[in-house]
Amino acid sequence: MDKGKEIIIVGSGSTAFAAALRAQAKGAQPIMIEKSMLGGTCINWGCIPSKTLIHAALLRHEAKKGGGIGVGTGTGDVDFTRVNAHKAAVVKHLRKTRYLDVLEKVPDLKLIKGSARFLSNDTLQVGSTLLKGDSFIVAVGGAPRVPAIPGLETVPYLTSRTALLLKKLPSSLTVIGGGVIALELGQMFSRLGVPTTILEHGARLLPGVEEEVVLALYHSLAQEGLKIVVRAGVVNVEQRGGVCIVQAEVDGTEKEFLSDTILVATGTAPATAGIGLEAAGVELNGRGYIKVDPQMRTTAPGIWAAGDVTGGMQLATVGAREGIAAVDNILTPECRCTVDYRSIPMAIFTDPEVGMVGYGEGSAKEAGFDVITHTISASAIPKAHVTSETRGAIKIIADKVSGRILGVHLCCHRGADIINEAALAVRFRLTVSDLADTLHVYPSMGEGLRLCAQGFRRDLDRLSCCAE
Repeated sequence: MDKGKEIIIVGSGSTAFAAALRAQAKGAQPIMIEKSMLGGTCINWGCIPSKTLIHAALLRHEAKKGGGIGVGTGTGDVDFTRVNAHKAAVVKHLRKTRYLDVLEKVPDLKLIKGSARFLSNDTLQVGSTLLKGDSFIVAVGGAPRVPAIPGLETVPYLTSRTALLLKKLPSSLTVIGGGVIALELGQMFSRLGVPTTILEHGARLLPGVEEEVVLALYHSLAQEGLKIVVRAGVVNVEQRGGVCIVQAEVDGTEKEFLSDTILVATGTAPATAGIGLEAAGVELNGRGYIKVDPQMRTTAPGIWAAGDVTGGMQLATVGAREGIAAVDNILTPECRCTVDYRSIPMAIFTDPEVGMVGYGEGSAKEAGFDVITHTISASAIPKAHVTSETRGAIKIIADKVSGRILGVHLCCHRGADIINEAALAVRFRLTVSDLADTLHVYPSMGEGLRLCAQGFRRDLDRLSCCAE
């Protein structure tokens, strides 16, 4: 191991910090470069502020439900100023405790403020300073992707970043996109009292997510009052008399969708503009992301990349693991460290929440497995009736011969928490029998995993509570 080695990291988000801490722990000297806010997208404009607002919207929704069962609560008007103040306080606290304090407490963790630009594969310019080295990690993250829609530049539209900075709620909203961010923020605004329409270009929401899970989520969102339109190809955007108009072709017919505000939520683009990748010899793939090999090496000698900028699983946890792998490969090249993406769980913070880990049914078959699956409705879980959260489904994909759990996909209340147990099952190659024979707390939503596993060998309609 090359102790004392200097590793220059472009960025200071979750990916960059994880890499820097790994390098410091192994005796190297990390230097992070940050042009904007310490902590990157996740803490400042992504996961933390969005989930804080989503939770606020959930509280309002549950207050309404409470009134429906006689608790006597109501929703009332939203004091968005107070909601924003709460969000800001959460962001400030976590930025301080998870980033600023760590920067101060961990020795040899260095941060340079300024815009970085490669002059070559061994030279980085930050302001008037030139940094030379033989080991760089690009961890600049991503930014909202804005497609080329005619007329969009004439309308004051929102992105996933600016939507979290609003000082007041719009009176109505049209969301262009039907992916993760579109659904999370679309439901959030709807629950805060904003009439919301979601326009998805494809035939269904969340392409790539198991159909049973998507169908359960679609019905749940529609029942809440979100207007969801699929096969909606946006052709033009304009503003008339202060009203935003989205013109879209829906199943061959042109329709207009009117609202106070438009949210463009069509994915994430790499934040690589202006950092000199071409001068460094770093190649991009067809989607504009940095090409990396399994060890996170780019096509330029001495330069690695990790996190959203590589276009893989765009999760803070994944970026952190990739940053760690990059450092390990820099300091110990013979380790050839890689990331096990198959056992990494991910979640979509709609309500009900979506959780996924491992193979889907189609990808498992493509990988050569003889697949068997079982799906249950969330209504099969006793705790779902206790909480009136019967919406959703749980699906397990397994190898038919061995019973090994290949993947779990679910949509249910607290799904983002439940999927972590499924990740352990996938990672440690457990079988459906292992899961079915493991007692779970009763009543709990997590019991749904066990019930789904039991369904491979028993008819759940013939089982009493807690039966084997």
